[in-house]
Amino acid sequence: MLNEKITKMINEQINKEFFSSYLYLAFSCYYASKNLTGFANWYNVQAQEEKDHAMIFLNYLLDNGEEVELESLEKPEGRYSDFEAPLLAGLDHERFITASINDIYAEALAQKDFRTVQFLDWFVKEQGEEEKNADELIQNFRLFGTDGKGLFMLDRELGARTYTATTIDMI
Repeated sequence: MLNEKITKMINEQINKEFFSSYLYLAFSCYYASKNLTGFANWYNVQAQEEKDHAMIFLNYLLDNGEEVELESLEKPEGRYSDFEAPLLAGLDHERFITASINDIYAEALAQKDFRTVQFLDWFVKEQGEEEKNADELIQNFRLFGTDGKGLFMLDRELGARTYTATTIDMI
């Protein structure tokens, strides 16, 4: 059994992770509608990874005998002022997710719930990578995306990203 507050926080995190997937799917659709299929692919892969993260949190609760409470998902913004806007929103969102995971981690430490701390270690590392990737995408867009040829090449590069399922064994 987990502490009630930690269970509540993880349930909230499950919904945040599912929203992340939904948000990145919206970004993917936006870029696809602009014929930037590489950007669309990059965010489609990202959406799949976020769904995996939600399922890992969900299974952690179930494996510890806790109830999962799924909530409604908010509709993500679907209109953006330019090609950079979703990239910036993505970095902001990753920072929000990092803060949320850090809050759960701090509570688990305060409760001396070392099993949850150990479980969250992978997510702490993952969020560092997520923020780095989002920032690099912005920097690459700023370097190359304002020129038609550069945007074309960047889009091609992003189109090469492939999805690999995240499993609990990876943690």
